[in-house]
Amino acid sequence: MIEKLSLVGFGSAGWGWVFAQAGLMTLLVAFTAFGIGLIVGTLVAWARVSGSKPVQMAASAYVSVFRGVPDILVIYLFFFGGRQAVTFVGTVLGMQGPFEVSAFAAGALAVGLISSASQSEVLRGAYQAVPKGTIEAGVVVGMPPLTLFRRVIAPQALVTAIPGMGNQWQGTVKDSAVVSVTGLVETMRQVAIASGTTREYLLFAGVGAVIYLLITTFSDHIIRITERMVRYGEEVKVA
Repeated sequence: MIEKLSLVGFGSAGWGWVFAQAGLMTLLVAFTAFGIGLIVGTLVAWARVSGSKPVQMAASAYVSVFRGVPDILVIYLFFFGGRQAVTFVGTVLGMQGPFEVSAFAAGALAVGLISSASQSEVLRGAYQAVPKGTIEAGVVVGMPPLTLFRRVIAPQALVTAIPGMGNQWQGTVKDSAVVSVTGLVETMRQVAIASGTTREYLLFAGVGAVIYLLITTFSDHIIRITERMVRYGEEVKVA
């Protein structure tokens, strides 16, 4: 038992440091993907509530595709399909290979676009939850669109959006595990490497589970604090 526990330590025979690095990579992938998802999701949500039917239909199709296709297939498309596309373009241009696609970039982009479909729905729902009367009042008093968004729409939508966006962040952390198929050494990939090397599958699966639980538990704590702060700010404004 002591010998097994030493495998997860930070000594010369332990895997502690490499798992710490893998955990940081998981966070980096998740942060990057969530940021991509937030930017794209905001644009898609804006398109969903726009007055243009073609734009709405295009945004709805985007959401349907990325919510309906399995995550791992999206990863394959961006990493392996992207490699083939880059190789084809390079060959046409007469460039010498080999041509590679960054596992981190492809994985973060794929997970980000997957996340953006769900984030767009959260943001759209938060926008639609803002009372129409407050928006109309801002228009009546002559607020410019950006001022109206900053002072009326955004503060009220934020209160509604935070719980849903918190869930999306937790989902993005877990979805980042599928990036392991690209060979990027994040937590899930490190679990496979350590388990295959030592044949201690249960032990290192447990280590991976602990890392994900630490990240999601700490994230949940931060989300709850943020939600209380925002709601307190709204209550103070109303008072």
